[in-house]
Amino acid sequence: MKIIKEQNCASCNKNFPIYKDDVLFYERMKVPEPKSCPDCRSQRRWGFRNQDTLYKRKCDFSGDTMISLYSQDKPYKVYKEEIWWSDKWDPMDYGRDYDFNRPFFEQFNELLLDVPRRGMHQDGTNENCEYITFGVGNKNCYMMFASFYCEDILYGTWCGMSKDCVDCRSCMNCEIMYESYSCTKCYNCIHCYTCENCQDCLFMDDCRNCKKCIGCKGLRNKELYIYNKKATKEEYEELKSQLLKRDLAEEEKKFNKWKLQFPNVHLEMQNCEDCTGEYINNAKNCHFCYNMVLGAEDCKYCQIAGWQGKDMWDCTTTGKECELMYEMHATLTSQNCAFCSFCRFCSDTYYCDCISNLKNCFGCSGISHKQYCILNKQYTKEEYEELLPRIIAHMTETGEYGEFFPLSISPFAYNETQAQYYFKLNKEEALEKGFKWIDEHQVQKGFTGDSCSCIDCNKAFRITSQEKRFHEKIGVKPPTQCIDCRRKRRAKLVKLQTIYDRTCDKCNKEIKTSFAPDRPEIVYCKPCYQESLIN
Repeated sequence: MKIIKEQNCASCNKNFPIYKDDVLFYERMKVPEPKSCPDCRSQRRWGFRNQDTLYKRKCDFSGDTMISLYSQDKPYKVYKEEIWWSDKWDPMDYGRDYDFNRPFFEQFNELLLDVPRRGMHQDGTNENCEYITFGVGNKNCYMMFASFYCEDILYGTWCGMSKDCVDCRSCMNCEIMYESYSCTKCYNCIHCYTCENCQDCLFMDDCRNCKKCIGCKGLRNKELYIYNKKATKEEYEELKSQLLKRDLAEEEKKFNKWKLQFPNVHLEMQNCEDCTGEYINNAKNCHFCYNMVLGAEDCKYCQIAGWQGKDMWDCTTTGKECELMYEMHATLTSQNCAFCSFCRFCSDTYYCDCISNLKNCFGCSGISHKQYCILNKQYTKEEYEELLPRIIAHMTETGEYGEFFPLSISPFAYNETQAQYYFKLNKEEALEKGFKWIDEHQVQKGFTGDSCSCIDCNKAFRITSQEKRFHEKIGVKPPTQCIDCRRKRRAKLVKLQTIYDRTCDKCNKEIKTSFAPDRPEIVYCKPCYQESLIN
């Protein structure tokens, strides 16, 4: 990739490169070059996504109590999902004229404050899943987020087509899993990370096709191994019995320390051609991307995206046959769109929020099955095509055009959003940047009960009957940490989305990796790592 120039980030003041393919893409989208670096652009999009901080509040339409992503004190109108999707209200009632004497983002923020918002972002395909967000086709799940076609999942995030799992993240086609991360086609595993086709295993990292193993890293096609050494069935059964009686969170700490003696591959990629990034599979020509799954082509600076997406730049949780996307968040099956959040089945649409089935719309919120609308107001084709260039010229003058929505108009406090997960700030740092913040004592979730006290933060938390049955089924002790502390502990296992320049710790070849240079892990290039595996 050829660097055209270095640019100074308007947000963090660090220099970042503009590549030749970036310039060609911006010209294709008819947008100016970005003012902020890729990390700051990603942070801005994540700052519009509250995924797992839930509250009890009243539905502003019916007055019924509901579970919501929005606390009662938020200045927004919030409707239950079934009402939001119904014809009992009309988002076009909130339409307004564009004011060329005021900045666009100021006007759009006022629209967001007026148009009712979805309480939980569910699409009506879930069964017995009141406490989940961004879910599709799930059944009997609780406190599960951004997951699809799962059953009997508790406290899961980014899971798909899995069943009977608790406290898992990014597990696909798995069953009976506990406290595991980034596993595929695994069965009856506990505290396993980046594993595939493993069964009856505990404390495993980057293992494939293994069975009845404990405390191993980098194994391939093995059975009855303990700490990377061959063991007997009796030794396996005895150690497993001992571990299940202990505090597994403490055992995890020991395992994480033990595995530091073994190398890690610089980037996790499978079946990729000309790609750079972390957790990418079945992709072609994708660079500086993070967690790209199920196929993607010609994408850059994307996070948790893919699903047959093509020509996507700076997209977060976007894909499923999307094409020609720029600075998009939470978008499915759309074409030629930019600067939108929560967008489905749209084309030629810009600067919109919470929309579906739109064509040629700009600056709208909450509308669907419309064409030629601006700020929720209907125009004719001729009126729209005359007005839109004037708005773009006005936004260019104000410095707004080409930039995603500023975090100052996000409906959420910074520490309620996924931005805090990937780009952690303290209260003072967030407020200094103009972001919103909510203090811990203000978070009144109200529905988690008070049966136990977390050993880390002292918050009260409840262990549900469904959770108890699962613990008994796999033979583990109940957790001593609340869901938030358990989630934070798992988060430390996740490689984040920044890519660094390093050298292979074996052959000194220059590599790109998500392991920062000051981290303690041993990092190898792919050829050296393949040689180190225990086959």
